[in-house]
Amino acid sequence: MALSKVVIVGAGPSGLLLALLLARAGITVELLEMTSALDTNPRASHYTSESCIEFERAGILAQVRAEGFSPNGVSWRKLDEAKTRLVALRNPDPAPGQEDDEPFRYRMVCLPLHRLGKILETAVLAQPTATIRYGYKVVDIGQDISKAWVDVEVTAPDGGPATAARVEADYIVGCDGANSIVRRRLFGDWAFPGFTWDKQIVATNMYYDFAPYGYDDSQFFVHPEHWHMVAKIQTDGLHRVTYGELAGLTPEELKARQPGKFRDILPGSPGPGEYTLVNFSPYKVHQRCAEKMRVGRFVLAADAAHLCNPFGGLGLTGGIADVGSLYEGLVGIATGRVADADAILDRYDAERRRIWHDVINPTSQENMRRLFVYPDPDEAMKKDPFFRMLKGIERGQAGVSANEEDEEGEEEGGGEPNDGMVSLRYDMTQHY
Repeated sequence: MALSKVVIVGAGPSGLLLALLLARAGITVELLEMTSALDTNPRASHYTSESCIEFERAGILAQVRAEGFSPNGVSWRKLDEAKTRLVALRNPDPAPGQEDDEPFRYRMVCLPLHRLGKILETAVLAQPTATIRYGYKVVDIGQDISKAWVDVEVTAPDGGPATAARVEADYIVGCDGANSIVRRRLFGDWAFPGFTWDKQIVATNMYYDFAPYGYDDSQFFVHPEHWHMVAKIQTDGLHRVTYGELAGLTPEELKARQPGKFRDILPGSPGPGEYTLVNFSPYKVHQRCAEKMRVGRFVLAADAAHLCNPFGGLGLTGGIADVGSLYEGLVGIATGRVADADAILDRYDAERRRIWHDVINPTSQENMRRLFVYPDPDEAMKKDPFFRMLKGIERGQAGVSANEEDEEGEEEGGGEPNDGMVSLRYDMTQHY
């Protein structure tokens, strides 16, 4: 299979990043987005070192760092009056002149997704081989031995009736999110293996003064009912507060419960007049992965291919890792370094699904479950392997021997913790 043009469906962060990477490699890219403009809703986004590696490859890391900030760390806390910190991971600042040295070069950075999207959009539009087409709604797909195509409805700029068009390419990548039309046309509307959690999540953006309460830039609260997360997402003090809720409640019921939830979970028990609520977004949480991420000339990536809960950021990080692997595979085809295009894309499919099933899915489930599964946080600290690992790291940093750990904790821990997180990236260049 030759490669002269790629069409990407969906101008979210993954679609934009893939378009930028391919265009910088000289590949003609057409990016189709059904809406009229990028999503401007401030959503929390913490980018790990693995994501920062891809940002550097795309030429945007310096700008992301300049517009965002590096959080000071993350902690897990009790929901007592003092909001007691149970354990924490720190993200130390580099000394002057050490910003590009290890381990600081790719240190975590936070920038809301809509601002990352704008950086990516500007960079894509500056590439001579890239085009973004807004108002292009994919309604059907097809392929034959020589090409793939999508049939689209094109929104008239003046608000007139939509027109039909067909867009063709050598390969078409579905980066069109959880409700991906590309995935649904490939496998059917209801074929997305996995499950939906029996809990809802409410994500809010809000302004409130957390400084008097000693909050870190990010923290998770361990509680069987009021489990939640609070994270600063902008330097102007905008925070993301995401909390668990009862299943089965309507959006209206959830909105009515929000003031009470904030009084229960936030320090100082503030009423509605003491904070500014910017966004309120209830949603269901899924753990799902498509049965295949490549069918002929169609390829899936990011949320179009797989979903997980947001705690720990593995959905976004895994999607960006998809993009890095797919970029390497497509560039290998375009440059002729890959002798068998089918084999490299099948490898992409196999490896990315393996990483989701072996790493992203189980780890993200544990990230969420440990917040509410234990009757009290002290029991969680004794029994949860991840918390025990973090306590071991803290003891090591403080110069305390592991042998000084209390005997009861050893007996109830249930085995040794993992040494660390398995990488979500997969280097496709090793296959050519």
